[in-house]
Formats: sequence, C-alpha cells, structure tokens
Amino acid sequence: MTEQLETATFGAGCFWCVEAVFRQLRGVKKVVSGYAGGTVEHPTYQAVCSGTTGHAEVVQIVFDPQQITFADLLEIFWRSHNPTTLNRQGADVGSQYRSVIFYHTEQQRALAEQAKRATDASGLWPDPIVTEIVPSPSFFAAESYHQDYYSLNAVQPYCRMVINPKLQKLKSHFAHLLKQPCD
Repeated sequence: MTEQLETATFGAGCFWCVEAVFRQLRGVKKVVSGYAGGTVEHPTYQAVCSGTTGHAEVVQIVFDPQQITFADLLEIFWRSHNPTTLNRQGADVGSQYRSVIFYHTEQQRALAEQAKRATDASGLWPDPIVTEIVPSPSFFAAESYHQDYYSLNAVQPYCRMVINPKLQKLKSHFAHLLKQPCD
C-alpha cells in the first residue's frame, strides 16, 4: 500500500519556532521552512525581513493523514502561537510574521474556517482571531541554514527562551500526537 501524503502550509511567526513544533509530530514526514504569499519570485531571507516582498515566514508540512489529520495540525496551530495579533508574534513584528493558513484543497479551506470559528468561540484567546485563510501560493524554501534550526541550535538563547516553552506546551497538551517526548 502506498502512502497518500498531504501538504499543509502555516505561518505562525518565526518559522524556526513553527518548524520545531511540527517536526515533533507522528505522521509528519517533512517540514520545510520557507516563504509564501508575496510578490517576489525566489525571495531571500533579507528581502522577506525587510517587509517589502509581502511574503510570510511559513512552514510547509508533508504528513500522512492516516497517522495525523489536518484537523490535528490545525488544533496545534491554534495553540502554538497567538492568532489574535496582527502581523506580530512576540518580539517579531511585520507582515512576514502574520498568522496565516495557506490551504491546498477545498477540504482544507473548509476545515480551517470551521476550526477558526470554533477556536474563536471557545474562549481560548480573549481577542478575535485574525488569521488569514487563503489559497496556497508559490512556496519558496528558505536558505539551508534555516532548515531544522532548532535541532541544530538548541543551546542558543533564542531556542532556549522562545522555542523550548512552545515544545513544553506541545508536550503537555498533545503528548498523544508526538513521535517521542520533547526535551
């Protein structure tokens, strides 16, 4: 039997954080940090950081829906960042850090919109969710030094102070979906 893999593309602030979270999940086969949603072909990190290209920092996730569903990924997405702050995640400010779901199918669009409404109504966040839900545009992989950043730089202060708490939250809320425990 051949695996029928699917793709999800999320922007939730710094892609180092988002990539570290989604790499931990069973059924996730690949996570690539990159850029989507802008007007420049093959943007660079420096160009995206300037805020002039229109791109968001995103991760593209290839997953096996027999092991983890798109709905599971959405639940983790809503809890792993603050989807109520427009163009901002923590100290990262600019449209490149916006909360966005780039859907690949109509089913993903419908599930994302339904999950957004349910999360908004749940009271998980005190302010309204501002996450964009838009069709998946061209995706451009980020430079190689951005890939698997957390695993390669776990002792760096940014990883310890910003990413580690996200992984601890993931472990406490979604242990049943992890490949192995986060340390």
